Amino acid sequence: MFVPFENLPDSSRVWIYQANRSFTDQEQEEIQEKLQEFIESWTAHGADLKASYEIRYKRFIILGLDQEMNAATGCSIDASVKFIQQLEKDYGVDLLDKMNVSYKQGDFVAYKTLTDFRKMAKDRAVSPKTIVFNNLVNNKAEYLSDWEVPASESWHKRFLN
Repeated sequence: MFVPFENLPDSSRVWIYQANRSFTDQEQEEIQEKLQEFIESWTAHGADLKASYEIRYKRFIILGLDQEMNAATGCSIDASVKFIQQLEKDYGVDLLDKMNVSYKQGDFVAYKTLTDFRKMAKDRAVSPKTIVFNNLVNNKAEYLSDWEVPASESWHKRFLN
């Protein structure tokens, strides 16, 4: 059951998938339609799941699930991963590789491998003030407060001198 993202409680579980490139406007429209269809049919052992999504910066897909109504099960989580894998195939994009880092350079969102980001930190091309995306947040409250943060306030700080 689809609900607007802002209507999900702060305790809702979130999964963040970052793309290795920006989506075009047309891709974003198509992906939104597919996300809407997926969420409308997403279930856990036949029970509806109260869920939503956001696409941010033409690069991040955020799935949100209100687990107070019905919790995700292994099968429902598998279904969401298969859905994301299908998006990867349909659009030639990488959404599941967690070994990459996205960060802001002004208004632009940059995407680097963890190795490249570590080298940039060593070379001081990124700083403790660089805004990074902490895709490890677990719920909507964390997503709203701790997703876009200075590198010094995220797990990324281990790479900074």
